[in-house]
Amino acid sequence: MTPDALFSLAGTLALPGWAILIFAPRRWPALNAVPAVVLPLVLSAGYTLLILAYFAGAGGDFSLIAGVRQLFMDDYVLVAGWVHYLAFDMIVGALAAGLMDRAGIGRIVQAFVLGTVFLFGPLGYLLARSLVGALGPMGLLARTFQPQEG
Repeated sequence: MTPDALFSLAGTLALPGWAILIFAPRRWPALNAVPAVVLPLVLSAGYTLLILAYFAGAGGDFSLIAGVRQLFMDDYVLVAGWVHYLAFDMIVGALAAGLMDRAGIGRIVQAFVLGTVFLFGPLGYLLARSLVGALGPMGLLARTFQPQEG
């Protein structure tokens, strides 16, 4: 399979997981397992196969930016890197969704945050954690606006 075909396949595999995270109800554990476990495992297996098949022959290494650049000159290793991002971002998205659910953050806000995780992984995770810290039941705003006893 060509690198372009693998790239497309990986993206196509990831999209249902994001659709489930953003739009589906979370009351069904089996459905939640798709983006939290099943699809990350499938993507991880694909990543592993690509790395085993192409990493050693790509040249380069992780010691300097020039070495990383050399690694990613190989299209199969580049696709492996993309699949790595897809898998990890989906895991982070599932984690963030659970955190926001438990904090009582509404699904419209979650959709924006999860879209940010999908596009900009760590930025989305930072946003999710910040919202949970500010808006969750034990968050800063919740503590600030609680009625005072006495």
